[in-house]
Amino acid sequence: MRVQAVLFDVNHTLVDIHTDEHRDRVYRVIGHVLAYSGIHLRCGQLRDIYFATLHRQRDQNPEEHPEFDAVALWRTIVERHATAYTRSLPADRIEQLPRFLTELHRGLSRRRLHRYPHVRQVLDELRNHYRLGVVTDGQSAYARPELDELGLLGHFDPIVVSGELGFRKPDSRMFDIALRTLEIAPEQAVYVGNDAFRDVHGARQAGLHTVLYAADGRPDAAGCACSCTPDHVVTDHRQLPRLLASGS
Repeated sequence: MRVQAVLFDVNHTLVDIHTDEHRDRVYRVIGHVLAYSGIHLRCGQLRDIYFATLHRQRDQNPEEHPEFDAVALWRTIVERHATAYTRSLPADRIEQLPRFLTELHRGLSRRRLHRYPHVRQVLDELRNHYRLGVVTDGQSAYARPELDELGLLGHFDPIVVSGELGFRKPDSRMFDIALRTLEIAPEQAVYVGNDAFRDVHGARQAGLHTVLYAADGRPDAAGCACSCTPDHVVTDHRQLPRLLASGS
């Protein structure tokens, strides 16, 4: 069957991103912000609470490949450490606080975010011939905003984000959701990702064709198992249009 859709991973496939969730500054600033809602936690204490809550949330998730929910994580922290002053605040302010803290945490943690070279022009070319979608691990609170910030959001429909589902790649259900939305068969889609296990193995389990993007030009990570071996490897996004057009 002719390929009708191209699905992409985002981080480290289309987007060069680096975050550091352990930086003191992240929790110092958030601690100062929380103080204005009556929650008083020191930098190191808040960091420990954050990661303990994250690990607890994942441990309680029965999925084989569990994903956490960042907004729910911050909601738990707010609820467990609320004071009388916190409870005296308007209900809508408290309701909005976990989402705000999720975005603040991401913004403070982020060290680098930009498109890989040629991504925008390649996507512009591909969408003249294929339907484009995203299947990515991440949190809904920042996955779409970051795509929008980089001028890529409008290129994709559907956008399937693990944080909205409770499980992450290589769970084949993520790819199944995208295929159902597109109303196409697995063999009519190609998935492009940078990780041999989560991306290639996951997409192959769902029946998609696969392309491994090796940003550093060293695709040696592709051989972890038979089901982790991609159909093709590219080191430059500009290789994709010709590769897809060839149908090989």
